[in-house]
Amino acid sequence: MSKADKYFREEIKRIQEEGFNDKDYQVRPHWEDGTPAHTIKINFVIRTYDLSKEFPILTIRKQAFKNAVREILWIYQKKSNYVPDLGKAAPIWQAWAGKDNTIGKAYGYQVGKKSVYEYDNHYMALDQIDNIIYLLKNHPMDRRMIIDLWNPSELYEMNLPPCMYQWIFDVQDNKLNATCIQRSGDALVAAGAGGFNDVESAILVNMLAQSTGYKPGKLNRVVNNLHIYDKHLKYLSEILSNPEYDSPKIWINPEKKDFYSFTEDDFKLVDYKATPLKEKLEVAI
Repeated sequence: MSKADKYFREEIKRIQEEGFNDKDYQVRPHWEDGTPAHTIKINFVIRTYDLSKEFPILTIRKQAFKNAVREILWIYQKKSNYVPDLGKAAPIWQAWAGKDNTIGKAYGYQVGKKSVYEYDNHYMALDQIDNIIYLLKNHPMDRRMIIDLWNPSELYEMNLPPCMYQWIFDVQDNKLNATCIQRSGDALVAAGAGGFNDVESAILVNMLAQSTGYKPGKLNRVVNNLHIYDKHLKYLSEILSNPEYDSPKIWINPEKKDFYSFTEDDFKLVDYKATPLKEKLEVAI
């Protein structure tokens, strides 16, 4: 049984039994037709996966693994906010693309911003991902290995403020552990256990581990506001009735040791069995 499937069932049950319905409140998200997109939500969800034992992806509902790879490369390797750079995954972000085809100063733009650090008696101008790579290679016991995409001074220039906005890394027993904090997420579209965001997180940890000489360790995922949209409630019975399968394994091209050398073809899932959802979910904007 997949641990992601187990977490997913537990979280959906909690939403059903304990969730707060915001139907009586004014909400920001809306559907394509302009009507408000209300949710049932719970506060604070945490999951821990051991990436040395399994890859965290749902089997009771098929996930778009390749698109998750494309999005991680777009944000953390290309450091891009230009939607066409996503290739086949571009339609996911089209709703937040401006006239210039960017999502504003969000995600990859924030990753690529450089700051001055003092390491080993030298001043270095590094962006956020290069800072992590440098510390993992040279100072693995550092307790300040943090990526933070929540920049209050530029939020007004972001078409979508980051959902997964902070990473904290830690090395122990030659394994790279990571905590990823998410402010808010849709349980059925992206942020549920074993969903798109868990898959992305695991891909990034595996990339960083392989390119800095570590094995992947624990992945902790924290979601502050986990919700289900009103229009999506009807899909729960179909998803929860699907069969469960064992977790697949991830294959990453072992020849790639440089973080910037990975391409989408260097990632594959081995023995991934899952059931697709019969209908495509509408995404609230």
